[in-house]
Amino acid sequence: MTDTVGAADEAADEAAAAEARPDESGPGGRRRRGRRVLRVGLLVLAVLVLLAAGGGWWAYRHLDGNIDSVDLDRAIGDDRPKKVVAGAQNVLVLGSDSRAGANAELDHGQVSGARSDTAMLVHIPEGRARATAVSIPRDTLVTRPGCKDRDGEEVASADRVMFNSIYSLAGPACVVKTVEQMSGVRVDHFVEVDFAGFKGLVDALGGVTVTLDKPMSGAKGGLKLDAGTHRLNGEQSLKFVRTRYGYGDGSDLGRIGLQQQFMMAMLSEIKQQDVFGNPARLYRLADAGTKSLTTDSELGSLTALADFAQSMKGVDPSTMETIMLPVAYDKVDPNRVVVARPQADQLWEAVRNDRPVPASAKKSPAQAG
Repeated sequence: MTDTVGAADEAADEAAAAEARPDESGPGGRRRRGRRVLRVGLLVLAVLVLLAAGGGWWAYRHLDGNIDSVDLDRAIGDDRPKKVVAGAQNVLVLGSDSRAGANAELDHGQVSGARSDTAMLVHIPEGRARATAVSIPRDTLVTRPGCKDRDGEEVASADRVMFNSIYSLAGPACVVKTVEQMSGVRVDHFVEVDFAGFKGLVDALGGVTVTLDKPMSGAKGGLKLDAGTHRLNGEQSLKFVRTRYGYGDGSDLGRIGLQQQFMMAMLSEIKQQDVFGNPARLYRLADAGTKSLTTDSELGSLTALADFAQSMKGVDPSTMETIMLPVAYDKVDPNRVVVARPQADQLWEAVRNDRPVPASAKKSPAQAG
């Protein structure tokens, strides 16, 4: 910055000296005057570049400061599955619903507590030309391994606990460990999006278009929509992915289908708008997204996130396969589901070894018929 100020002083001195010099109306004078204009122009350009760089640095620091991160290795320890295929990537995506702060405002303060309402393990095969998203129903009864909570306190293992209760009790690292233990799949990265920030993300896009083959009734505070195509704003989108009653069979399994449909629609919207080719739009989207983002420590910076996103550019949302973890209704509590075997075992084996998921592994007894 000192050099820039000095250059500006030199330019001012030169301008003052020019006023004191004789008239330069001849050919030589015009050349000298042209060189001075060029130097002043380059000086102005240099100042503009510095200002732009300063703004870019501020923007980077602002966005980078939005991101929270969790050190999975320290929180989980060494008790983790080995990575089978070096070039493949497995990313656990959680949609958290803290029902506090901005989320409480979305619910008018009627619901309290914290939970993870959406969980998807996204598998990107070696080559990164396609992806598979495996949704884990929140009501699935699972074994929670011993782990550490957000404060580093030990949490004892337990059988037959609801999957979405693990987040509220022990935090995201314990959710990652649970998924690893139940699947045998090494989770490379973890991304958590807070629902209140999700609303801002959709609004930054200008909305997302979805198509329904049957109407939503709006039961129990859900979204009311006719069958057909709709452009949803942020608040409507939030209600859409939360909708359980008033659509399909009213189960959490039906809601998973809506969440997967919306994720595909949002990814398609980002691609159609060429967000990465529009700096202003990209900044708005990044600002909205990073405000609600928590990642593992390896993705805990804007640079790391950008590099990872760049490496995923070959993945076409229209070809992404969405699968629900095969589950069956629990015999003791029919309001809960349990992992269905051998279907789930076949699914996780395919993901671990970076192979196509067989048709037999996509059949969920709870959705049979």
